[in-house]
Amino acid sequence: MTTSNGADPQDIDPAVRAELDGLRDSIDNIDAALVHILAERFKYTKQVGHLKAVHALPPGDPAREASQIARLRNLAETAKLDPTFAEKLLGFIISEVIRHHEQIAETTKS
Repeated sequence: MTTSNGADPQDIDPAVRAELDGLRDSIDNIDAALVHILAERFKYTKQVGHLKAVHALPPGDPAREASQIARLRNLAETAKLDPTFAEKLLGFIISEVIRHHEQIAETTKS
């Protein structure tokens, strides 16, 4: 098997392989942390969904969402992360939160 540039992965210098493996291990650790952080975030947003459902509040809050997007864009800029990427990521998360809130509201009505 060859890489996209035609090189055989077994021909990679052992020092380069070791560095590559170390970097990939770090990436894997960060991915695991991201999953756990998202799970923790959704634990709290589901509590918000229950509170909204009990008090007949709408699942989405456009003003809060806009504020969060602006805040996250600023944080991204400070962290040297593409603010557009950060906004897209938060938009995806917000849409999932709203979906959860809608489900919670439906089950609360029953």
